[in-house]
Amino acid sequence: MKGTGDLKVVVACGGTGGHAFPGLAVAEVLRQRGHEVTVWDSGRDIESSVMKSWTGNIFSTGARQLRLSNFLHIINSYFRCLSRLKKERCDVLLAMGSYSSLTPVIAARSRGVPVVLHEANTVPGRAVEFLSRLARAVAISFESTQKYLQGRECFHTGLPVRSNINKGVRFDSIPENAFVIFVTGGSQGAHAVNELASEAIVRLARKLKEREQSRPIYVIHQTGSADESRVIMTYATNGIEGRIKAFEDRMEDAMASADFVIARAGASTCFELALCGKSALFIPLPSAVRNHQHFNAEAFVAARGADEAFQQNLSPLQLERYLLSIYDNEERRKSMSENIKKLSVLDAAERVADIVERMAKA
Repeated sequence: MKGTGDLKVVVACGGTGGHAFPGLAVAEVLRQRGHEVTVWDSGRDIESSVMKSWTGNIFSTGARQLRLSNFLHIINSYFRCLSRLKKERCDVLLAMGSYSSLTPVIAARSRGVPVVLHEANTVPGRAVEFLSRLARAVAISFESTQKYLQGRECFHTGLPVRSNINKGVRFDSIPENAFVIFVTGGSQGAHAVNELASEAIVRLARKLKEREQSRPIYVIHQTGSADESRVIMTYATNGIEGRIKAFEDRMEDAMASADFVIARAGASTCFELALCGKSALFIPLPSAVRNHQHFNAEAFVAARGADEAFQQNLSPLQLERYLLSIYDNEERRKSMSENIKKLSVLDAAERVADIVERMAKA
């Protein structure tokens, strides 16, 4: 469906990169179709690095996580959203889930503005499950999600990802014959993954040196701000070359450079890896709401596009042995890469944009 350029659209996609990047991808498609698009974030500092890629209007709602201590912030956020909607007179609101969707969706419903939700994960979060009662439609990344949203109008769209994520080039700093491991715990990093991966990679490098392997290890590691200096020191003191940053601002090039990826199993990460055709080991966040990261990973493991390890049962020694088997088996990496690519949805952002247009004009 091609837009006619006559809609005012709000895309509420704050909270984390996992909600922001897909929202921005849809916002860009809608803008290209000629619609007037405003992106709403929650105003948290962590969002600033993500929102740099959006050159349009941004409004910060002040949304906070649903806790009793945040009650006044949430009430204030609702009235901020309500006031903004009165001023902008938007035609439709797209919300990408998480706590940052709560006040925008309720305010939109109060103003009679149609709402479209998007659920990134296999198992809906509490926000989407609750807010789906107020929405005209719910776009879902996994077909299996519909069983959790009985009675709602659901559309399987896949998960929109950054448009340039599969258009990167290999970093110039990487030696030509290096085996590149990319470690990412998401836009905020993951302390447990950082510790497990860095220790395992140090052990792997020592093992390869003992074997007199000619292909060295090179590491790209997105650590989050808390662990950046420690991880840099770990690799440097063990003579391992790498690109270690709190936030990787050239994610497309990191993907293009990687021979193998160790990652959390947030939906955005999963689908970005699929689009790029990168074999991976998922280490789901154990405390994720409703264990949704495990179920995300499970879908990719079932397709033989990735492996899964449980953080609470994984040691650096076990991870080292696993990485050694991956290093030694190019055919396995190639097979995983081909299988994970089959799960990508190239036009997911366009599919969500179609639903937004349809619901606005219904």
